[in-house]
Amino acid sequence: MTDIPFSTDHPQLAPKSDEDKLLWLRLLRSRRVGPTTFFRLLSEHGSIAAAFAALPQIAAEAGVKDYQPCTASDAQTEMTNALRAGAKPLFYGAPNFPKPLYDLADPPPLLWAKGNLKLLSKPQIALVGARNASSLGMRMSRDLAVGLGSAGHVVVSGLARGVDTAAHQAALKTGTIAVFAGGVDVTYPAENNALAAQIADCGVILSEQPMGMPPRSRHFPARNRIISGLARAVVVVEAAVKSGSMLTARDALDQGREVFAVPGHPIDARASGCNLLIRDGATLVRCAKDILDALAPLSDSDAAQTQQSFNLQPTGPVSEAAMEPPPVKPIRKKAAAGQDTSNTQTLILERIADAPTDEDRLIRDLRIPAHQMTAALVDLELAGQISRSAGGMLSRR
Repeated sequence: MTDIPFSTDHPQLAPKSDEDKLLWLRLLRSRRVGPTTFFRLLSEHGSIAAAFAALPQIAAEAGVKDYQPCTASDAQTEMTNALRAGAKPLFYGAPNFPKPLYDLADPPPLLWAKGNLKLLSKPQIALVGARNASSLGMRMSRDLAVGLGSAGHVVVSGLARGVDTAAHQAALKTGTIAVFAGGVDVTYPAENNALAAQIADCGVILSEQPMGMPPRSRHFPARNRIISGLARAVVVVEAAVKSGSMLTARDALDQGREVFAVPGHPIDARASGCNLLIRDGATLVRCAKDILDALAPLSDSDAAQTQQSFNLQPTGPVSEAAMEPPPVKPIRKKAAAGQDTSNTQTLILERIADAPTDEDRLIRDLRIPAHQMTAALVDLELAGQISRSAGGMLSRR
């Protein structure tokens, strides 16, 4: 496949050599480096080697003492364990990386994958819902999964109890993708071990977490953004107002995906989230045909836009170069030597509360140049004073 013609301001993505792949993993697994910081370091330094080499100095300037990046031994151990588990790495920018994830504000730099990777190139729809789903909710999940699968769509979910489990089981024959909150070799809940093995045989298991990592509470919101990011639409079958499924629906809206919801009885708490989504504009779903009918005009529109974008005749093939992912946009030029960002950091910390704050709004409110703001945010993130939630929202630690 043709290489992406990056300018000098862009990082060189999709590591080719084993050495660069190991450095990619080492940078990603280093302390206080998340997806956003990972890509910003690449943008600033132009290559994975330069970004990794600069990490200790950046941490020191942020006030972190005795900072040690991920060691080559630890990264190599993860690579070896992945190989033993039958997992393959999907690097951002590589031909096998799921293309819908390029739309995300904070895409995963690396995914581990097990199973039939050809499913990643097929149209996908997410089915999510309550873990304590009702019998009607489970039945609805199965019926939707069968209908969508028969129409050629791969069903994406999170292998949780209830709605997720029913959707995966019903879509095994037509194709299903399970996105794990922990490592791809750690099934949660454990009662779904047999189902996870079936998905690994005929579907796909994905995770951005290290091999062997047990799922923790903070991993689930990050996992949810991948579920919605993979899919062209998210269908919520049953969900309380405050639930992970509602977070997935909000991620979908932020990512420009369609949101569908199955209505329920007004006094059933498991339907309260779905009813709220419908009230606020989500498309009501009674059966798979409702979803397919709603998506059909969008498919025609997308096809027309794609043809116009690539300037192709209706029968012309799409070139491999055109299907390459877009390069990461440069965030800022390297700061001048001795530039002091402490005042900017102080202003940021004064403005950010425990409630997540949008970065763009923060820049507008403080009226600080974007490149200066970015430098301060990277330093604060590495120093552990702020954190980013799914979608790039900022909050105090």
